[in-house]
Amino acid sequence: MPPVKWLMHWHPSPGATINSQILSEACGCAESLGGSKDGKWKTSIFFYRAMTRDGSGGPAGQQHPDLPRELLGVALHERPGLYFSIVRAQRLVLQADAAFPQVMEKLQSYRIRVALNFEGFQYQLGDFCLRIGKCVPNNSEALRGIMMEVEYYPLSSIEKSKAVMEDFFDIWQETIGKKSLPGQFIHVDSNFSDYGLSDQYSFQHTAVQYATCLQQLMAAVTVRA
Repeated sequence: MPPVKWLMHWHPSPGATINSQILSEACGCAESLGGSKDGKWKTSIFFYRAMTRDGSGGPAGQQHPDLPRELLGVALHERPGLYFSIVRAQRLVLQADAAFPQVMEKLQSYRIRVALNFEGFQYQLGDFCLRIGKCVPNNSEALRGIMMEVEYYPLSSIEKSKAVMEDFFDIWQETIGKKSLPGQFIHVDSNFSDYGLSDQYSFQHTAVQYATCLQQLMAAVTVRA
């Protein structure tokens, strides 16, 4: 059973933009807290749109019956052999084999509209693991967001770990606040119970958190635009 994890995204101040300096400062904060760099990580998210009867993946045309209009695919860095599909409209999270995208392509029921990579460096900090990274489109370096994972190894219970995660988050906010950057990291609670997920943390919980994080990042981009 995987340890509890929180995902947080960078929310820029009004009128501010996201840049690589913020990412560098965040990595510097991890090291200033005593974190030791421990390699790289990468998680990918794919936004699928249901194919219409004319073969397109756009809004025009008639959609195949009984298919959700949209779904998210999540390939987690810590589980390369698995693939997670999220149907947000029906609050479903499904675990499948890593070959699932190839099956989708052959069935021609969905088309990938957007592919995003979350990638960066991993830091070991006592009982915690921090992963700080950028969100960029596939085959592009255009920065779409900055996020971080905070993992607490000793516990898998979401409720029991809440206090220690909140304490760590407070320390992190105080540390990065000293950099006077235009914005802050935000943790948005995911409604795990809506997806039928229990208090015991699982990789499905992480997939749902990435879906929530993606929504927040896209909302921030819309506001800035």
